[in-house]
Amino acid sequence: MYVIMMGNYLDLKEKVWDTNRCSGCGGCVAVCPADALYFKKGEESIKPSSNGYCKEATDGVPCGACYDICPRIEGEMPESSSCREEYMAAKAGFEIPGKQSGGAVSAILYDSLERGIVDAVVTVTEDPWTLKPKSTVITSGEALISSAGSRYNWWVPLLAALKEAVIGKKCKNIAIVALPCAARAVEKLRKSDNELLGPFAKSIKYVIGLFCTESFDYEKLMEGKLKSELQINPLDIERMDVRGKLVVTLKNENISIPLKDIEDTIRPGCHICKDFDALYADISAGSVGSPEGYTTLIVRSDTGKLAVDRALESGRLVATDEADPAVVTKYRDKKQQK
Repeated sequence: MYVIMMGNYLDLKEKVWDTNRCSGCGGCVAVCPADALYFKKGEESIKPSSNGYCKEATDGVPCGACYDICPRIEGEMPESSSCREEYMAAKAGFEIPGKQSGGAVSAILYDSLERGIVDAVVTVTEDPWTLKPKSTVITSGEALISSAGSRYNWWVPLLAALKEAVIGKKCKNIAIVALPCAARAVEKLRKSDNELLGPFAKSIKYVIGLFCTESFDYEKLMEGKLKSELQINPLDIERMDVRGKLVVTLKNENISIPLKDIEDTIRPGCHICKDFDALYADISAGSVGSPEGYTTLIVRSDTGKLAVDRALESGRLVATDEADPAVVTKYRDKKQQK
């Protein structure tokens, strides 16, 4: 168990927000009991904002929820994972329009929803016209499939939607699809002895963490670089992927953009992150390390294994042993060295 930090939002502001270490995971927004934290849009979105009220700082009432969940408080990530790592190359066993790589993540989540293993999925969807992302809560398999496809190249305070799932919708078994920073926040949430975090921790069934080199600010990349400079219409973009460069797949061609050319669109907090393959998730997933059309899965916990095994059992997920751990390790090492 983690010891309650009992720092307040002013401590978090000093140590994380004002030093450009914030990952933008949205965890603090979700767990603030006063609903005092939020993200603005545009240039001010690199860190949370506050309405000025804090239970601890204002009224002297012990809280520490925002401080305790923050993935940037406890120093650097370990350079290797001590947890289990079971690799497989997997894909959906049924058609998923708009799927990313093999569609394995959608297949696992769909199976869990249909079986009642989970009653909600906290994930990211997008506006179909602008591709602008938002965090959301999905409670049906049909809605999940209609929103399939990764939008995690864009930054969004994903965990902010956890409050809607737990407090608003009263969900009890939630799956979360998260980038490594948010997966780390959930790990802290699950292990914390802060009573204010308890209702959230008890409601989380499992976390699927996505491979990540960095995430991008929507306005800076889409509106600035792609639309204004490169004259790319968002409606023509079918998918985007990061494999040492940004690959934009259009209807008629692929465009590769060196990461150094879009460095100013990467969120500042990404520059200190060492976690490529979501070491603290129950299942990690990404496109590198598997054949074309497959997703690399890394099973890291008993709960994650159960979700994968059930999906395989139903035929909604199909897997082979063709995943190559060395490729994932290469990307992991490269991110840690950077």
